[in-house]
Amino acid sequence: MNFLVRMKLIHLKSLLVGLFIVSCPAFIHAEKRPKKPNIIFILVDDLGYADVGFNGSKWFETPAMDALARQSLVLDNAYMYPTCSPSRTAFFTGKQSFRTGVYTVPVLETGTDQENIFSRWTVEKKHTLFSVPLAEAGYQAIHLGKWHIVGPDPLHELQLEFPLKEKLTQPQPGDFSWVAAHKSKAIQEYYPQGRGFVKNVGGTYRGDPALEAGGYKSETMGYHAPFSNPFIEPKPTDSWLTDRLTDEALEFMEQYKDSSFFVNLHYYAVHRPITSRSQTLMDKYMGKEGDAVTGQGLGPRRKEMAAYATMVESVDQNLQRILDFLDAEGLRQNSVIILTSDNGYNGGQSSNDLMRGSKGYIYEGGIRVPALINWPGQVEPRRSQVPITVFDYYPTFLDLAGVDNYTGQLDGHSLTSLFKKDDRKLQKRNIYWHLASQYKHGTCSVIRSGPYKLIQFLASGELELYDLAQDPLESDNLVTKEPLLTKRLLADLVHWRQSNAVPLPPNAALKY
Repeated sequence: MNFLVRMKLIHLKSLLVGLFIVSCPAFIHAEKRPKKPNIIFILVDDLGYADVGFNGSKWFETPAMDALARQSLVLDNAYMYPTCSPSRTAFFTGKQSFRTGVYTVPVLETGTDQENIFSRWTVEKKHTLFSVPLAEAGYQAIHLGKWHIVGPDPLHELQLEFPLKEKLTQPQPGDFSWVAAHKSKAIQEYYPQGRGFVKNVGGTYRGDPALEAGGYKSETMGYHAPFSNPFIEPKPTDSWLTDRLTDEALEFMEQYKDSSFFVNLHYYAVHRPITSRSQTLMDKYMGKEGDAVTGQGLGPRRKEMAAYATMVESVDQNLQRILDFLDAEGLRQNSVIILTSDNGYNGGQSSNDLMRGSKGYIYEGGIRVPALINWPGQVEPRRSQVPITVFDYYPTFLDLAGVDNYTGQLDGHSLTSLFKKDDRKLQKRNIYWHLASQYKHGTCSVIRSGPYKLIQFLASGELELYDLAQDPLESDNLVTKEPLLTKRLLADLVHWRQSNAVPLPPNAALKY
């Protein structure tokens, strides 16, 4: 066979193979590399465990969340810290508060440097945020809303000797003297775009949106346009902050729908200042009968609760917008949605008579939050009693992104093993908290082991032990009734502190 004949046969063979590929979509699908799942993480600020319908609220209305929850893994024992700064720092770094030095919101701390290890505000660069390995894995990530892990003067703060002698402070509302510095290259290193995100909308040092003169008493309160946030470019369509942040999320997903994207949507809502979304919604809630079981919609602060309810419903409406977009674009099947809160409800604007405490307290009302994970076909819809913690999200993101070579220190465990059924290993592990600065109560360390929760206050060594399964109100201290159990849990807690070199405040009555 001469050369020309061989070449014609090879050409004919190639042509036939090409025709087979074109005519066989299944073959094309097999050759196409699967896209890593999109991740939409929605963090609602100060949303209480009982502030949503899927956790029993009959006064707040959250139909989109409730419908999503029926298709999701609902985590009944999802935990955060009692305030936002340590929760958000732990979320971004996957680390316990004693590793980052962020124990509470710095401006909320009470007492002296002898009673506290005053909190850092800025998360140091040595702590790698989850957005960095995800970016390396090909994710396009946006941060929207509350950031709060950079201080008002981070370069000065990081030069201070730690532990601090005085707590950190922040500028008064209406003082924008910090803006130019925060837009500089040096400080942008501590903002989203310096830490693995491709875009930041609305993230600043501040924990609420009321940056304008007057703050909580201003006309807009940061929620109504015009927004005073220097990291939100004004648009003629601006009206309500929660809507605007969702607009930006939808635009980003549209832009990167052919890539793997991560939407880190941290609504400022439903954090104070409390302001009504609309008069129509306000009238609806003022006309509703309150709930005697939870105390929602009752009492002298009913009007504030009604305004808060309009903000909760606004978040719910915006969740529905996100779901509608994912469905319309055919993205829902390959998108993981996680919705939760950064701490318990803020007392006064809501109520939960079924749990003890609220934001700022280490009791269940302050640290137990609503949480759900949705991924059609990959997550089995059900309610799980397995306790999870804020540290678990970082390794979960790594698992979802297929990152198996991360070598940084993490204090949590991936939740992907819970997607189909309960994981006994997660169910049996201990969960720890350490608060070395004081806010609503004294400094303390805490262990949750099975249904039991032991609190040790550091200044006195005083102990409280509760069976959460039988006593969610934490009203019956079992220390004297269960001496052996108390001794065992205390030994575990002390061992955890000692083996991790957990720092104690100067006035602690303990050696470890």
